[in-house]
Amino acid sequence: MRTLLLGIDSGTQSTKVLVVEARTGKVLSSASAGYDLLPNLPPGAKEQDPQAWLDATAKAIKQALKLAKAKAGEVKAIGVSGQQHGFVPLDKQGQVIRPAKLWCDTTTAAECEEIMGQLGGLKATIKKQGLAVLPGFTASKILWLKKHEPKNFERLHQVLLPHDYLNFWLTGQAVMEYGDASGTALLDVRKRAWCAATLRAIDPDLAAKLPRLISSDQPAGTLQETTARQLGLQPGILVSAGGGDNMMGAIGTGNTREGVITASFGTSGTIYACADKPVIDPQGEIAAFCDSTNHWLPLLCTMNVTVATEMVRNDFGLSVKDFDNLAAVAPAGCQGLMLLPYLEGERTPNVPDGTGVYFGVNTRTFTAAHFARATMEGVTLGMNYGLRRLADLGVKPTQIRATGGGAKSKVWRQIMADVFNAEVVTLQVSEGAAFGAALQALWCWRLQQGEKATMADVTDQFIKLNKSETATPRAANAARYAEVQALQDELSKSLRGVFARHRQLVTR
Repeated sequence: MRTLLLGIDSGTQSTKVLVVEARTGKVLSSASAGYDLLPNLPPGAKEQDPQAWLDATAKAIKQALKLAKAKAGEVKAIGVSGQQHGFVPLDKQGQVIRPAKLWCDTTTAAECEEIMGQLGGLKATIKKQGLAVLPGFTASKILWLKKHEPKNFERLHQVLLPHDYLNFWLTGQAVMEYGDASGTALLDVRKRAWCAATLRAIDPDLAAKLPRLISSDQPAGTLQETTARQLGLQPGILVSAGGGDNMMGAIGTGNTREGVITASFGTSGTIYACADKPVIDPQGEIAAFCDSTNHWLPLLCTMNVTVATEMVRNDFGLSVKDFDNLAAVAPAGCQGLMLLPYLEGERTPNVPDGTGVYFGVNTRTFTAAHFARATMEGVTLGMNYGLRRLADLGVKPTQIRATGGGAKSKVWRQIMADVFNAEVVTLQVSEGAAFGAALQALWCWRLQQGEKATMADVTDQFIKLNKSETATPRAANAARYAEVQALQDELSKSLRGVFARHRQLVTR
C-alpha cells in the first residue's frame, strides 16, 4: 500500500490540492476549484465567504484522490497552506460571523495608524514587536470590526486566519502556528509570543480570543469524523501545523536555509529568505516574519503582479503566448514607458492610496508590445525595490527561485534576471505552496513516527530544479534597468500626496 500526503493551498482565487507519494516525493495528481471575491464592495475592500474555501477544498481533494486512484487508507498526513493575513471571525459556536477581510483589503489604513499611535509610533511599534502594523495585516482588521461593526465584534469569540480555519474544519481544533501568526502583526516575532501592548491597543479582551500557539513541527490535530465523511477519508489522519502561503512556498522551493531567495510572481508578489535569526527592518518595509520550519522569513510583499499583466493581456484580447511574444518585441526599458503598478494600493512601499500609473506614453511607445513589456517590467521593478531593501539588511541572494504564474514565461524570467541582476531558476514542481504543505505534513508525520529529520533534510531530498529554465542576467539590460529603477522610485515618491487626494476625489 502506498503512503500518500495531501498538500492543500487555499489561495485568493482558487484552492489547489496535490496528492504526493511520501517515499519518492512524486506528485501523483493535482486538482483545483475556484471562487471569487465578493462583488460590489467599497473601493479597497476585498472579502470572501470562508464557506467557499471549504467547498473548494472538498471538491479539489475528492478530484485529486480520484485522479491518483487513491484508497482512503493510503493517506497518512495532510498539510494546509492558506492566504496570509485574512481575518476569519468566529462566534462561540464556531460559526463565521461575517465574510473574511483578505490580505489585499486596504480599507484599514486609519486603524493601522491608530494602533501604532497607541504604541508610540512606527519606531516604537517595531521595537515592541519587530514589525509595523500595515493595512494588509490582520491586527487592523480586528480594530476595523470593533469600530465599524460593533455588534459583530460583540459576538467575536475566536480570531482565525484562513489556513487556521481550514485546519479547524479538518480537526475541530483552533490553533495557530508561529509563521502565519507573525503575519497578524499581533506577535512579538523575536519571542514568538503575542505582543501584549498591541493586543491592549486593539481591545483589552483580545488575548482571550486568540488561539493557542504551536510550533511548526507540531500537528494541528487529526482529521475529525464529520469532515472525513465529507472527503471520503478515514478519521484520524495527521494534520500538520500548516502555514501561510509564503511560509509553505518557502518549503516548496527548498528555501529552508540561508542563501536562497524565493520570488513568487502570482496575483501578488513576494520575495523572502530563510534566516537563522529575526531580520528586523527599522523602517518597517520588510516584514520580519517567522517561517513554518521554526526559523524566520524576512519578506516583502507587493500587491500587484499578475493582476496587472492579466489586466493588460485581457484588454488587448491576447492569449498568454501572444502576450509573451509581444513583450519580447519591445526593447528593455520600453523606450521610457514605465508602469507604477499600484493598481489596488501597495504594501511595499506602503502606499495604500496608490493607483496604477503609466508614465512615458507617447506616439512611439503607445503600442501593445510596449504596454505588455512595460507591465512585466513595472511589477518586477516594484518587487526589486524590496529586494534591494533586503540586501541593505544583510540578506543577499546566491540564487533566486521563481514561482507563480509569472515564472512560466521565458521572457519574464529573463526580465527578472536582468532587473534583479541575479541567476533565476525554477522548480520541477511549480505549485510551491501546495507542495510545501505536503512536505511539511511529511516532516510532521516522520517526527510523530520517532524520526529526527529536519525540514531541510526533507527539502534536500525532494526539491529539484528545472535547469532548462535558468535565466542569467545580461549586463547591458541590468544597467538599463538600474536607471529605470531609479526613475520608478522617484516617480513613486513624487506622487504620494497626489494619490491621497485622488482617493478622496473618487470616494466622495
